[in-house]
Amino acid sequence: MADRKQSPNPCDRISSEGPMVREVLDRVGDKWSLLIIGTLQRGPRRFGELHQAVEGISQRMLTLNLRHLERDGLVTRSAYAEVPPRVEYELTRLGETLLEPVLALAAWVSENHSAIEANRKAFDAR
Repeated sequence: MADRKQSPNPCDRISSEGPMVREVLDRVGDKWSLLIIGTLQRGPRRFGELHQAVEGISQRMLTLNLRHLERDGLVTRSAYAEVPPRVEYELTRLGETLLEPVLALAAWVSENHSAIEANRKAFDAR
């Protein structure tokens, strides 16, 4: 039998690169960040619009997540000197590169939600 060259496993790389990779995955993979990024795909949003669009998030949690996403360079915050003051959040180019995997994950969840729910019920019934 001939040796087959296996394609590199991204999970091996994550393990070898250690805490930094896990830290970034924790940031972009948490439920609030994914929902915020998905909401910002439609363009700039004011804080109140984001708060309404991301169902269930508190103002404090939205503020914290936006700060983290801004710090990581995924979101920009633009403040306008108006009365009342206006602040908008928008995806950066780097943030836009996350849209494809985020939307793919959302599509996967949508396609498999029923199966997952059925598996949970079967597991809980044991």
